[in-house]
Amino acid sequence: MSNATLTPKGPSTLRAASLPKWFAWAVAAGSVALGLGISAVAGLESSIQWALIAGILFVLGSYVIAARVEGKRQAKDRVATSVVWVAFLLAVIPLASLVWETVARGVKVLDGYFLSHSMGVVAVSEPGGGIYHAILGTLEQVGIATAISVPIGVLTAIYLVEYGRGRLAQAVTFFVDVMTGIPSIVAGLFILSTWILILDMGYSGFAGAMALTILMLPVVVRSTEEMLKLVPNELREASLALGVPKWRTILKIVLPTAIGGITTGVMLAVARIAGETAPVLLLVWGSSYINANPFEGPQASLPMYIYLQFQQSGGSGAAYDRAWAASLTLIAFIMILNLAARGIARWKAPR
Repeated sequence: MSNATLTPKGPSTLRAASLPKWFAWAVAAGSVALGLGISAVAGLESSIQWALIAGILFVLGSYVIAARVEGKRQAKDRVATSVVWVAFLLAVIPLASLVWETVARGVKVLDGYFLSHSMGVVAVSEPGGGIYHAILGTLEQVGIATAISVPIGVLTAIYLVEYGRGRLAQAVTFFVDVMTGIPSIVAGLFILSTWILILDMGYSGFAGAMALTILMLPVVVRSTEEMLKLVPNELREASLALGVPKWRTILKIVLPTAIGGITTGVMLAVARIAGETAPVLLLVWGSSYINANPFEGPQASLPMYIYLQFQQSGGSGAAYDRAWAASLTLIAFIMILNLAARGIARWKAPR
């Protein structure tokens, strides 16, 4: 057979037509322009309406053009990608708007004086005052809740993963799942009826911390349990084969391997309870003065401070500005916790 018969006579026809890389950007720009035009003609004043119109046009335009050029199979793939991008933007835009609004309004009174002073004798309608007492209360209440829930939650997760068998483990898992869906107001009512009404212990930051513990505990258990399940069984078997006791294997092998994920779960649980208002409103009451003793007397917290300032401001005035500044402080606090959790997870991740 000659070489001429093996040489292809023309370019391969297996490669189908494809759209350029800038196709999605062009369709997006055209959809936005067309959506604005339709909104102007129809007299739609809401930005949400033209954004939804632009999103629908983007998905339809991607499918129609891709179907004519690349075929229906590739067009369906582009539709799926377009829907993901539209859903992402629909989720990000409200979040970005919330952050922008909070920052724009919160920076008016947020300064060193605001962070280092309490309300004291400052009237609601008067300028001045600060959130030092609320920051102190939040740190103490969240700290107590963390100190109670983390050891119990981690030990419970270790039992479920390493030792749990039979009906007891099933019952523990069931109640943890139930506690995950408990509304915060129910946790507050439970502590109110037992700790304050029955035992007559009085309103305090510790009472609020116990309610926050109920909310935090299932999150710690679930996140720790999932992290422990990710530890390879080969590590446990290798340690046990060397004659190391099981408790020491858990302490020296399993926990250090999963410590990054466990820490991340704990930080996310702390961020989840830091913004709770209902239990604190029921159990802590609040105070305009500094109360550094969480076991006696009413105590302030950031979520309750925000609620009270908004309630008393009437939508304007000094209290309104203080509420926005406290909201910005709380968001920054939770953001720092999440960044710390990601940093610890990256630092402690097994190589």
